[in-house]
Amino acid sequence: MTDEELQTQFENMTLPFELWNHRMHVRIAYIYSNSLTYSEALAKLRGGIKAYNKKNNVKESQTTGYSETMTVAFLRLIRSTMDAYEKIFPANDSEMFCDRHPHLLAKTILRAFYSPERRGLPEAKTQFVEPDLSSLPEPQPNKTSEVTGTRSAGPVTSS
Repeated sequence: MTDEELQTQFENMTLPFELWNHRMHVRIAYIYSNSLTYSEALAKLRGGIKAYNKKNNVKESQTTGYSETMTVAFLRLIRSTMDAYEKIFPANDSEMFCDRHPHLLAKTILRAFYSPERRGLPEAKTQFVEPDLSSLPEPQPNKTSEVTGTRSAGPVTSS
């Protein structure tokens, strides 16, 4: 499935639910991050996952459904990977991005940042909770124009 097809099916909520797995989450985050600012990508990803889950009757519990902490944490990891490696390992699409960065496909990667207690806090479902084991990378705001949303070729330098 192409990025355009995935984005359309996700946004129209016609993506077959059996295809909605962690890799698809990473692909959608990459697609949004490739053309939007970090805050725009987060807002679109947050709203899209919540709507898609609702349409598919995903049960909300402490261990299932939407998690704000997981969404923000994974988007920060995806975005920082894009920022750090796009020149070395450029990706033509979200499939290639996933193949070139398999660490992002491991749901367990958040264990490097969060203790089970911290991730299990009730508020972690509805608001972003900072990690307690190590800091998450911050997305580089200079990689994407806040005006146009297009990604630049490299860091912005001041004179």
